[in-house]
Amino acid sequence: MKYSFLSAPLGIPLIVLALVVALLGCGSTELSPTASPPTAAPTAAPATVAPPPTNAPAAATTAATTAAPSTDETVTLVVVPEQSEARYRVREQLAGFSLPSDAIGHTSAISGQIVGKMDGTIVSPESKIVVDITGLQSDQGMRDGFIQRTPLQSAQYPNVTFVPTSAPGLPLLVPESGSASFQLIGDLTIRDVTKPTTWQATCELVVDQTEGKCAATTAFTFADFNLEQPRVGRVVSIEDTINLEIDIYLKRLTP
Repeated sequence: MKYSFLSAPLGIPLIVLALVVALLGCGSTELSPTASPPTAAPTAAPATVAPPPTNAPAAATTAATTAAPSTDETVTLVVVPEQSEARYRVREQLAGFSLPSDAIGHTSAISGQIVGKMDGTIVSPESKIVVDITGLQSDQGMRDGFIQRTPLQSAQYPNVTFVPTSAPGLPLLVPESGSASFQLIGDLTIRDVTKPTTWQATCELVVDQTEGKCAATTAFTFADFNLEQPRVGRVVSIEDTINLEIDIYLKRLTP
């Protein structure tokens, strides 16, 4: 990252040094023909001209230091629900089909924000992503009804929440084009169970470093969150791994 504020303060001592050199040059030319004792000229020039170069860099350094951005400054990114989606994906074998397929449920009822500092740390007490699971839908109404009633118990626990705590591998300087991949670590809560989870995330800027989109995935078993595996008439078998996927569009909140 380039800070333009450095150019002005650091230019000042260079100008001062140039002036000092010019003054010393002019002084020696004028004093050489003089018939009077040479002791007066040397003592006057160093005493009055030498100090400025010593003090000037210190002043420039102080100015540059005070102008530098603070690492305590925070940035708030809010979720744009209409451009975001959360999904579950579970491998299942249905009766009457020779090959397994994925059961996929999705919803766009996502809200929340992520607050981070300029040094890359996440302010966890102020950061949370919330997914309203009461509207989860797949291609099978029977499956949706069972999942809402039994594993998720959404009438009692309508939200799944994620509180990020750290982002290993997140670059301090987000590239203006292309994408950045990193891990997102935090606490995932499903029903009344909270477990630490690690997401594999990829983000890219969209608009002028103020908006961006991220895709993240994680996986766990039904037992990890004390969830009952679905048992529906058409389902012959279902794998034990649940894959969660989330695509969120984030917008920087301006003061």
